[in-house]
Amino acid sequence: MANSKPITANKQELLDLEKAFWTGDSAFYAANADVECLVAFPKMAQAMSNADLAKTATKPNKWRDLDIKMKGMVEPGSDIVMLTYEAHATREDGELYAALVSTGYVHRADGWKMMFHSQTPIETGAKAQG
Repeated sequence: MANSKPITANKQELLDLEKAFWTGDSAFYAANADVECLVAFPKMAQAMSNADLAKTATKPNKWRDLDIKMKGMVEPGSDIVMLTYEAHATREDGELYAALVSTGYVHRADGWKMMFHSQTPIETGAKAQG
């Protein structure tokens, strides 16, 4: 039985999911990615199954000092939301990383699931001080 009530995305809920994808382990990815997810990184662009995507999260907490600045969010359908933001983080080796990030979510019976994720790196300095 379909629920006719429109779903409204909660911006904070989606940002919390985004932050958790940056630091989550494979179990988090398996629980929060859709059955199939389209990913686009500079050296990899493809559709990945939930299991294959979860296997990429072998090093939880490889990022620290994550800062997300929301740039925009649209809801093209009652169960789809796209967001884009600028992310700055420090890798575990101290290298600074910055990227323009876009993520798409689809609402399933058990909540929002990531179905699209893209990162375009932005130039930064080489290493964090301290």
